Formats: sequence, C-alpha cells, structure tokens
Amino acid sequence: MSTRTNLCAVPGITVGHVTIEAHGTGCTVILGPEAGLRAAVCVRGRATGTRELDVLDPRHLVERIDAILFTGGSALGLGAADGVMRWLRERGRGLPVGDKGTIPIVPSAVIFDLGNAGKPLGWPSADDAYRACDNARADYDEGIVGVGRGATCGKAAGLEKMMPAGLGSWAAQFGDVIVSALVVVNAVGDIRNARNELIAAGRGPDGTFVDSLRYLADGGAPLGDPERLNRNTTLAVIATNADLDRVQLQALAQSGSDALARRITPYGTLFDGDVIFAVSTATVKAKSALQVDAIAGLVVPEAVERSVRRG
Repeated sequence: MSTRTNLCAVPGITVGHVTIEAHGTGCTVILGPEAGLRAAVCVRGRATGTRELDVLDPRHLVERIDAILFTGGSALGLGAADGVMRWLRERGRGLPVGDKGTIPIVPSAVIFDLGNAGKPLGWPSADDAYRACDNARADYDEGIVGVGRGATCGKAAGLEKMMPAGLGSWAAQFGDVIVSALVVVNAVGDIRNARNELIAAGRGPDGTFVDSLRYLADGGAPLGDPERLNRNTTLAVIATNADLDRVQLQALAQSGSDALARRITPYGTLFDGDVIFAVSTATVKAKSALQVDAIAGLVVPEAVERSVRRG
C-alpha cells in the first residue's frame, strides 16, 4: 500500500523543481525509473507549446520515454529540455544507439507565464532543468513552485483580475492499482470544487468572483481585450503502475482531460494550451483499463483543487 498522495505514489517516479524568483517562473521535471515509462498524450488546448510529442503516438517506434519536462517561458522555455537530456545521457539513460551511447526521450510542454508574476521577463534554461533533475525526489513541494511559480487562473474577464494558481497532486490506490496525478493550472478559466462552487477565479470591483463561463456567455471580450489572448495553459501527468499498452494510455490521457473539465471552467479553449500525459511503469495487472480511467477520474480533480489551495 502506497502512503504517498502525490505523483510519486507510483514507485519509480520522482519529481524535481527549480523556481526562478527573479523572473517569476520555473520548471518541473518528472523522471521515470531507469527502464523508462510507457507513455501517451492528449492535446486538448489549441495554443500549445510542445517538444517531442510525436514519440507518444502509439504507432511510433520508441516504446518508452525517460522523463517529462514542464516549463515556464512559453516556447522560449522549450530549450530547457536540453538540460534534462544532458542529465540523463550522462547517466547512460535513454534509447540505446550502439556505440553512440543513448538518446534520452523527453517530451516537454510549456505554460505561458511571461510577466504573470510582475517580474522582469525570463525563462528556464537548460542549466535550470538540469538542476531540477538533481532536485528530483519522491516528496516534492506543491503550490507556487517550479513550473507553478508564475501560473495563474481566472483571466477570462481580464488579466488584471487573474489570481495565482500553481501545481497540485493527488493519488489513490484500489487493490494493487495506483493512479496519481500532477497538474499545473495556468488557465483562462476558473477552478471549481466538487459542489460546483468557484474556489479560484478573477475578482470583480466588489471583490467577488467573476464567473468566466457566464462572462463569456454574455458576450464579454476574451481576457477583457482581444489583443491580449495569451498567458494560459493547463498541463497534467497521470501516472499508474497498471500494465496498460500505449493505446490504453492514450485513452487514459483523454479520460484525464475529461476530469480536468469538471474543475476548470471553461476548459480547453482557443486560448489555452492544455496537454495531458499518461505514463505507466507497467508492474501490476488492473481489473480493466476502465478501472484505471475511473481512478484517474477521482484523483485528477483533487489535484486541480490542490493547485490553488494555500495552507
């Protein structure tokens, strides 16, 4: 029985952060075990910034990945993945290529956080991501840390109304099957709890929450200004120890996307870059793939809520 309630409830996975306070940004790396991870992806947003997602297609030659990088800085931050690859290659991890050593496989995705924290513009470098690998452990921090440092939500009615969000995790175990999730919320929309109540959203002049769905349904200008349609993305990793193939993992990522939509409203908009990864260590048999999907439906919403809770 796993005692952890974060992504690392699945044995063999570790998570490392680097937070860059000077620029209000950061990066977070999810390291798999030395044998790597089966993986797939679901892309729901329509304003994504990614690298190496093609390897996650079930038809692709490469069967396992070594790590996932989440980074701030929009597309400018994607170069940080070079640091993760360097760290892994130095340790002989990655796809073996004969006498050429290894090629680490590191799918990556970004959030747009430039200027969200009111700091001078900057983004994580390869050296920052390398240090995040050094920092990787099973008991990692949550909240406004790593890639969650500049994350915000509740921007539908205007960027001046947005509030800090961050990074949250949760996990559950049923029998031998463990499913865990890590979510970084940097959304156009608001965050709701299980009772459909707003718990994080932009605030109006009177200090009350602005319901983004109602604002947009009433014809409000997206983000309060059509010229400023940026600064949004929700990224998630769902991990399991269940022995799922890559087609089943792709379906798990899609199920996780549905779970995100129960807490983030609106979700997957034209101005969000939402990407959901699903990974497996493939060490136990589940009753069915649907069992794993169902557990993900429990843990992903809780991870979203924890991304905006403080204390």
